Amino acid sequence: MDSTLILENLSTAVMVVDDELRLSQINTAASQLLGTRANKLQQVILSQVVESVDIDWDTLKTAVSKGQSLAINRSQFRTFDGELHTVDIMLSPLMPSDKISVLELRKVDQQRRIYQQSQQDAQQQAARFLVRNLAHEIKNPLGGLKGAAQLLHRELNGNELTEFTHMIIEQTDRMGKLVDRLLGPQRPVAHQLYNIHQVCETVLNLAQLSLPSHIEFERDYDPSLPDFAMEPEQMQQALLNVLQNAIEALGEQAGKITVKTRTRHQVTLGQVRHKLVIELSIIDNGPGVPDELQETLFYPMVTGRDQGSGLGLSIAQQIANVHKGRLDFESCPGKTEFMFLIPILFEER
Repeated sequence: MDSTLILENLSTAVMVVDDELRLSQINTAASQLLGTRANKLQQVILSQVVESVDIDWDTLKTAVSKGQSLAINRSQFRTFDGELHTVDIMLSPLMPSDKISVLELRKVDQQRRIYQQSQQDAQQQAARFLVRNLAHEIKNPLGGLKGAAQLLHRELNGNELTEFTHMIIEQTDRMGKLVDRLLGPQRPVAHQLYNIHQVCETVLNLAQLSLPSHIEFERDYDPSLPDFAMEPEQMQQALLNVLQNAIEALGEQAGKITVKTRTRHQVTLGQVRHKLVIELSIIDNGPGVPDELQETLFYPMVTGRDQGSGLGLSIAQQIANVHKGRLDFESCPGKTEFMFLIPILFEER
């Protein structure tokens, strides 16, 4: 079997380096970790593509030069795109006489995130199950209440009391819409090949109509992204929910919201490993998600705003789920990023 094919299918970042830490071979996972295309990393010295690191480069250089193995746990480094990573480093001699070694970087934060996601998925599923059952229990008597009010309205036939029956019908309609939103999208509908940037542009143009003057949109698209199978209207709704959440989070402060698209390789979503996944990110420079909300942010009816319904992010997460993907977020003061991870499936359904 071709060793290159094996390297490309690893989720661990693997690089071949000399005693100057010059890169001669690099797999896809490593180029993603460093935030630079693999063809631009050939013969580049590793320290030139890493902004900061908490280890001494000379330690690695000396180990390569002497043909020694080296293991460093929980090292942190920051790439020039501003991303901070925690990794376990493993250095192994490949051709000691030529001072060539293999450098492996295994993301610790990714392992921790997988565990956290499995815990959160179980909790969110339990919460959604409870809310859906409650919504069904409300919906049935609500229909009977509306029907009785309509009958009474006709019987009154112009009586001044019809004002109250009209109010009952109006409020039951409002409650019915709320229940439908609580139930959310349950099953995938017919998918079609569509371009994610068309979805982004539709949503951004719509949001621009009511965008406060102190907030600006920025687009950071990967033009190489292919069309893939999706339900465009559902994806528009999911993106709009997250975008509106970012606008409201900025409040009265001047800010910027970036919509970014990228591809990621060899990503595990749930229990399935996908070769190619789209990452659609909505990034704002607002105050961040409060710590007390971070564990329950995707639960139905959970919100940090007085006027919020607590349904927008929950519905966005459900839409990602019916596309066999997920919605994640990372937040700290000054930067909040919501990331849709959707597997790129080319077949129509």
